[in-house]
Amino acid sequence: MSTATTSGSWPTISTNPPDLEGLGTPHVKWGVPAGSGKSGYVFAGGSTDLKLDGTEFTLGTFTHENFPIQAMPVAQFTVDLTVKVVFEDGTESDFSFTFRHNETPNVGPNPEDEVDLPTFVSPESVTVDGEQYAVVISGFKQNGQVVRKFISAENSANSADVVALFNRVGRPDVVITTVRNKGQVKRTQADEYVEVVNRGTVPADISQWVLGADDAGQDFTFPAGTVLQPGQRIRIYTNEVHPESGGFNYGSGRPIWNDQGDTAKLRDTNGNLVSQFGYGKNAPPSP
Repeated sequence: MSTATTSGSWPTISTNPPDLEGLGTPHVKWGVPAGSGKSGYVFAGGSTDLKLDGTEFTLGTFTHENFPIQAMPVAQFTVDLTVKVVFEDGTESDFSFTFRHNETPNVGPNPEDEVDLPTFVSPESVTVDGEQYAVVISGFKQNGQVVRKFISAENSANSADVVALFNRVGRPDVVITTVRNKGQVKRTQADEYVEVVNRGTVPADISQWVLGADDAGQDFTFPAGTVLQPGQRIRIYTNEVHPESGGFNYGSGRPIWNDQGDTAKLRDTNGNLVSQFGYGKNAPPSP
């Protein structure tokens, strides 16, 4: 574990909105106010603990100041972010990302603005012990969950931690991160799930990979065309469909995962063990 300090600024924007100010600073604002203030983005860095093994950390806090403004020349545009990471040994590296903004109408069934990233991997890298590492953004942590799209309520300043990780350049890295083995749905525990994440810097094709615990009826085979993008996380539910996390489920009318604990295992198309995750109070120790 090492400590790093992050800071950020917004150097460029893809459109030319009225009353633009703050480019090159941590706080960029735009638009003619139609209420309490302009719209804008804020990035606040800070001190963070990080490892170079795919462990997630908080890159910084993103805030969207979503206040009513007069109509923009274009509703969709991008804003670039540069994040400086200073490692405890004094090494400094800049990493860049593009935030894609969707300025929705303030009236109607879905007035919230939306922010996402067209790519979640920084094009820059840092070399440590002869290995190149890039920053991969997993998503925005809102209400305790990491999501790939930031939903911003109107007429307020909305914040979320930007969750990221360092990993080797040019490699996928698929791991099981969570097993929820006790669902809240009575009898069927349909809301049990296993969470799988690609911590790598390139997409991972997991078509025909198998998730299970080596017991009859506990195998789930990923369908053809299942590709995890860098930083993307999915969940495989026992018997619920959640499109926001991939939409995968066993379709089982009974619980899959042992309430007392066991080990979830992920194998590739050749049967090789890719990742395993011990869960519950009876979980065997991980190797």
